[in-house]
Amino acid sequence: MRLESRFFVRAMVFRARFRKHIFFSLSLFFCLSPPPPLYPFWKREEEEERLDLTITRITFHKTRIKRRLQTELMSLMTSSDAGISAFPDGDNIFSWVGTIEGAKGTVYENLKYSLTLSFANEYPYKAPVVKFSTPCFHPNVDQFGNICLDILKEQWSPAYNVRTILLSIQSLLGEPNNDSPLNTHAAGLWSNQEEYRKLLHKKYKEDGAKN
Repeated sequence: MRLESRFFVRAMVFRARFRKHIFFSLSLFFCLSPPPPLYPFWKREEEEERLDLTITRITFHKTRIKRRLQTELMSLMTSSDAGISAFPDGDNIFSWVGTIEGAKGTVYENLKYSLTLSFANEYPYKAPVVKFSTPCFHPNVDQFGNICLDILKEQWSPAYNVRTILLSIQSLLGEPNNDSPLNTHAAGLWSNQEEYRKLLHKKYKEDGAKN
């Protein structure tokens, strides 16, 4: 009994010392650990002011874009240019739907095509994204409606507007750039205007029947 009591007492003493050691180690660790850095309130205020300024600039720039697009819309509506038109798609001034009719004397005469125009926040310093929404058989138009036109890419200028874009695409229909075609079949057939006209009108009727 005495031997068992001694072992029990020693075990209890060891357990108490072990707990005391663990508690001391943890206390020392937390005492020596550096406190989390405090974020200066003035820096927080500076960031909030910077964020407010950015939002204000974006809002002001969007307002300028809206005003410009509204002006372009009025100019387009009052113009006497034949075969082109475009209007905002619903209430979204940054998304337009346009229509182009082939010019007289070309194989596209009396053919009408629809387009979409999407304006980014960088407009007019960045060209809008313009695509044919209806199929268009043309050397510079691919199957997805993408258009290969220099003023919509590297030759874009803030001086251009919706009217100049539509007129340029209308001109492109009758005068394609066969040096950089998106539709090689159409580009190869262009030199034979009679065969081109037959295939063009055939595809136009087929696409119209599908839609």
